Amino acid sequence: MTADGFPVVYTRTEDVYQRPIDKARIANENEGDYFVSFHRNSSPQRNTYSGVQTLVYADEGIKAELARNINRELSEVGFNDLGVPERTNLVVLKRTNMPAVLIETGFINTDADNELFDTRFDDIANAIARAIEETVGDSNNSAVENDGVLLADNSMGNTGRTDEETMENRGFGVQVGLYSRYENALYQAMELERKGYNVRVINRRPFYAVVVGREDDLDDAAKLERKLESEGYDTLIINI
Repeated sequence: MTADGFPVVYTRTEDVYQRPIDKARIANENEGDYFVSFHRNSSPQRNTYSGVQTLVYADEGIKAELARNINRELSEVGFNDLGVPERTNLVVLKRTNMPAVLIETGFINTDADNELFDTRFDDIANAIARAIEETVGDSNNSAVENDGVLLADNSMGNTGRTDEETMENRGFGVQVGLYSRYENALYQAMELERKGYNVRVINRRPFYAVVVGREDDLDDAAKLERKLESEGYDTLIINI
């Protein structure tokens, strides 16, 4: 738990090698709301480049906002802001089920960046923490745009229909995510939509479920589930 009250799960606390896929797995198993990876950059020649980059899978949504907030705060410490590059081949950005960023906090083979890193380490850590807190605060206090992904309310409250009518009109979908925050569910839904899936976010209070497809036949839903499983998603067939 941080001083600001945010629970934190570390993928590792010792200087031992850890596969990127294991980092993503830990994040997904703990159902994190955000994933932040800390790195230092490098280049073929010493003292060639200087500054901070924060990498994202795609330059959009809450992850891009977080990345730019981090860069801005670190530029106040003294780093050059080298922008927010997209990296679609990094496992920790591609295989995490939540908005993810990878911070390159200066170049490890650039003297100016090393001096800044060594002499203002606490300021750097606090700057990143401020950026995260600012981003989380903004997402809590602002409406999240739908962006074309259907948000359905599945609270099964007073619909005015009988149970028999409700069951008759329901089909099967494949749940691939369950989140406490709508914007995180929306993030995964948009990723799936870009892959061509019919996807919706269903409000199953107090959580938001990301559900793919709507099949009338259970066998068809099972085929869809197997396809999603082959792409690495954790799946569950549900009634919708």
